[in-house]
Amino acid sequence: MQAHGTRPGPRQPLYTAEERRRRDASGWTLVQGVLAPVQFVVFLVSLGLVLRFLATGAGHDAAAGSVVAKTLTLYAIMVTGCIWEKVVFGRYLFAPAFYWEDLFSMLVLALHTAYLVALFTDALDARQQMYLALAAYATYVINATQFILKLRAARLDQARHPLPGDATEMPA
Repeated sequence: MQAHGTRPGPRQPLYTAEERRRRDASGWTLVQGVLAPVQFVVFLVSLGLVLRFLATGAGHDAAAGSVVAKTLTLYAIMVTGCIWEKVVFGRYLFAPAFYWEDLFSMLVLALHTAYLVALFTDALDARQQMYLALAAYATYVINATQFILKLRAARLDQARHPLPGDATEMPA
């Protein structure tokens, strides 16, 4: 516990200088940068279809297919993200810099996978499946927010502590 009125010391940068170099040199960084917005667009379309089904009862197949597509994009970003993490931090998951994001990603994966199991085994009825999809989507939004905040922190770190060859101004 800290005494009243004291502030914690400066936060450790997200990346060491060597990790930043590996991050910037890796093609997997670009893959993540492309897959993240693609996944978000798939999510938005799917969310609309799921909500439409829940509101009207129409379009179950489109909604179900969209959740499968969202889950496949999640799997793609998770697999490539693990490779990226290995390249940058030397481990596939749970690098200290991304521990909490990775941990919460496991819940996101579990809920999306549970949806697929429910869909393909008819373990839940159509409405229950869509509610499960919404639960998976809620965790996805939280996890995406974690990663966006981490990206912002990395950009701020880079602006405060530029490496030789970094651009002089970094957008925050």
